[in-house]
Amino acid sequence: MTRTRTRLSRTTPTIHRTTPATARTRHRAGAGLLLAGALLTGCGAQPGDIPLSEIRAESPTPTAEPAGAAPDVVGAAAATPAAPAAPAAPNGLIAGRVFLDQERLTSAIFTVTADGRTRQQLTRPPEQTRDDHPSWAPDGTTLAFDRTGGDSPGRIWITGTDGRDAQPLGSLCQAGAPDCLNETETTPAWSPDGTQLAFTRTWGESDPTTEQIQYSDLYVIGTDGTTAQRITFLTNDTPYSGTVTDPAWSPDGTQLVFSYRTSSTGQPANSRALYIVNADGTGLRRLTPWELRAGERANWSPDGGHIVFTTYPTDTDTAPGGGIYTVHPDGTAIEALTPGPSDIAYGVASYSPDGTTIAFAQTPAGGSSELYTMHLDGSGVARLSDTPGREESRPDWGTAQPQG
Repeated sequence: MTRTRTRLSRTTPTIHRTTPATARTRHRAGAGLLLAGALLTGCGAQPGDIPLSEIRAESPTPTAEPAGAAPDVVGAAAATPAAPAAPAAPNGLIAGRVFLDQERLTSAIFTVTADGRTRQQLTRPPEQTRDDHPSWAPDGTTLAFDRTGGDSPGRIWITGTDGRDAQPLGSLCQAGAPDCLNETETTPAWSPDGTQLAFTRTWGESDPTTEQIQYSDLYVIGTDGTTAQRITFLTNDTPYSGTVTDPAWSPDGTQLVFSYRTSSTGQPANSRALYIVNADGTGLRRLTPWELRAGERANWSPDGGHIVFTTYPTDTDTAPGGGIYTVHPDGTAIEALTPGPSDIAYGVASYSPDGTTIAFAQTPAGGSSELYTMHLDGSGVARLSDTPGREESRPDWGTAQPQG
């Protein structure tokens, strides 16, 4: 069925496996603080209307963040203009996460062709271990993902398209370091030039009531496991205030969009929004209104002109009523691609490398999460998977592998 979308404009590189922790160096972050020092301190309906209170002005004016205020707009740096678009890349495999048990304690990374006909499970995690958040290298030959549970507290792994020889990247932590309590490194995202991975790092004491970890921020590291830099400091002065997660690079490699999910002590409490930051740590600003509750991994269009993202009406990521939207990188022109409100729960969305299609996860009421594709305007929805009970989600669309 044809959908129309509502415009709301008002208001692969060489991988050096498992570098020992002692071989890593921690460089000065873009914000000018030493890493170690900082750590110690459904088809058939039309898209629904969005309340005007949830729409940013067409021409937002970033303002400086007052000391002690809730993270919103830090600095007055405007969005960096996107570089000229490169020729469209050929579409390759779509990677995703699939659960292997009904209890959803074990999950693996899989790939599927764009027509849905051929799928392959790539990783073989131990029981009660989750492989998640796949991210393709720019040339479509290598995948990064995270592994949590079991014997892994949360680490980044790398594998080829056949799933063989999966290797952990290694941890930033050194034995006995004071910043390594409850430390995890998750949600990797490959840079467009293939030389770096952005990721989420959490560490510190755990609140006994909420289980919120003290610190959570965005880092960038070389794909050989060296030269780590801290990019954001959202939780540096406000421990237990939230979780920074799911980074994604702009096509020109100059910016990162990521999700910030506040805790019960955050400002505002128990909310979520997307932020953008320059790759050197400057120019931090909020992209989406808190009321919209955008979260998880967003994805840039190949030309850099749009960001596709998913919203979640409650703290439960599987609750129905959210939707898939696009927004300009300056925070204007939020557009709904999916019908709303509805009894469908939506998941992560990803542009195809040629920029003509969007892959996304969708869970109908009482059903399982499956992968779908749609046109850029939300029409032409096609089911990509049909695996009841397997809960396929988190698509990341890679480029076709080089021939020859």
